[in-house]
Amino acid sequence: MAPLESELIDWAVCTATRSALGANFIRILGYFREDGNESVGKIEAAMRANDPFEMVLAAHKLKGEALQFGALRLSLVAETIEMTARVCIEHHETPDEILRLVVTLRPMFEETLAILEKDASPVVQQRHPLGFGRRFG
Repeated sequence: MAPLESELIDWAVCTATRSALGANFIRILGYFREDGNESVGKIEAAMRANDPFEMVLAAHKLKGEALQFGALRLSLVAETIEMTARVCIEHHETPDEILRLVVTLRPMFEETLAILEKDASPVVQQRHPLGFGRRFG
């Protein structure tokens, strides 16, 4: 495991999720890809529009989904964006202070997802280790 992977993924959580989901893991990871891209896009759009209301829901969703896969750093950044946006709403402020985090969010999401998908690929390969139509022995 590369050092960056250990900083982005809690493998104990990821393994537990993978065990719990079984054959559905890859499908659910695909949903995470779709939903995560959507959430990141909404957060970026909300940042451009100085709209902390839209930012809260998208960041909250991303936080929860990332946690399920053990993507702790991504979840922490999403949580920081969510909580800061909530404070901005309460104080009637724009979310300027989290611009740096929002800028780092997409690359972090893509890198995290690539690691998760790379780790998930042996699951697909193990289904037919000898190829279709081959016999054991």
